[in-house]
Amino acid sequence: MSTIIYRHEFRTHIKSVVIWSLSVTALVFVFFSFFPVFAEQAALMNQMLAKFPKELLLAFGMGSMDYSKVLGFMTFYFLFIQLCLAIQAGNYGFGLVSIEENELTADFLLTKPVSRPQILTGKLLAAVSSLLITDLVFWISSFIAISIFRDGRAYDLSTLLLLLCSVLIFQLFFLSVGLVISLLVKRIRSVIPYSLGLAFGAYAINAFSGVFGDVKLELITPYKHFDPAYIVSHASYDTPLVLFDIAIILVSLAASYWLYIRRDIQAIS
Repeated sequence: MSTIIYRHEFRTHIKSVVIWSLSVTALVFVFFSFFPVFAEQAALMNQMLAKFPKELLLAFGMGSMDYSKVLGFMTFYFLFIQLCLAIQAGNYGFGLVSIEENELTADFLLTKPVSRPQILTGKLLAAVSSLLITDLVFWISSFIAISIFRDGRAYDLSTLLLLLCSVLIFQLFFLSVGLVISLLVKRIRSVIPYSLGLAFGAYAINAFSGVFGDVKLELITPYKHFDPAYIVSHASYDTPLVLFDIAIILVSLAASYWLYIRRDIQAIS
């Protein structure tokens, strides 16, 4: 029965997976198509960026990276990719349980010979599988775009892999947090406002953290946990923040199971 739930949930995500995958691929190719110009006009670009306020550059993650290098240029647009992937994961997290409750089909599912933990597990696995497909498309499109536009410029493969793999844990954060919030709220009529609020809210906190240098803000936004500039500069993750991120994911998932088992599901009257 749990396998049937997984297949059903995965089929409901196929359309959105295709849309998000194509959108992320388009962003990668559009942004990276400008890389040859950036690389050739690196000095002019640095002069132009020097005229912008430092606070504005920090808010958009445009610090002291060398945009004439492949990985340095990736940090320029990586934040926009993260924002898209955060919205996708948030949509899945907030809609995992709430959509069936809004459509009043949750009680029908609960009458079947399957436990609530099995139901939630099947739904979670389907959502994670959907995110993995989007991430895989993003990874492949990034390698293709780099091979087309890098014009023979070298880059460190291990650092690139670290940067690309960071999006999986990044998305799991928004999936798990979105799920636990949806179970704490009595009813979610539309997941879009919630997922947009979570994704852009975390981004805004990250921007203010960069402007004001308040390290306390770094603890509550995964944009700072997986800062592309830090990953490229140090060729590693910020381990304490990433571990904190993983802890939030695990706690959120555990809390989600606890809340879902005890949740009062509205039946069709």
